[in-house]
Amino acid sequence: MEKNPFELFQQECPELAEQFNSLVEVQKSLKGLDPKTKQLINIAIQTATRNPRGVKMHTILACMSGATRDEIIGAVVMNLHLTGIATVLESLPAALEGLEVAKHTKE
Repeated sequence: MEKNPFELFQQECPELAEQFNSLVEVQKSLKGLDPKTKQLINIAIQTATRNPRGVKMHTILACMSGATRDEIIGAVVMNLHLTGIATVLESLPAALEGLEVAKHTKE
């Protein structure tokens, strides 16, 4: 089974990972956007940067923050006119996988 790249980063570069995690926590605490909106933005960014793993992970987090299926799919397809159909087609399956994982996590 393939190891999770983020877990590898945490294991192989613990000091750097700790600093990265601190940065993420500070970003999460910024005022102005609620957690669900931040996760939807992350899904759109991960789609734009062609990172299906990131789309899946942030989809799970978005669901945990109350995002709906339509909101998550909307965050992916927002990229259609900006980055093209190939980017959307790469990320949409990952978003759907994330929705399934989140659904089973809630059960």
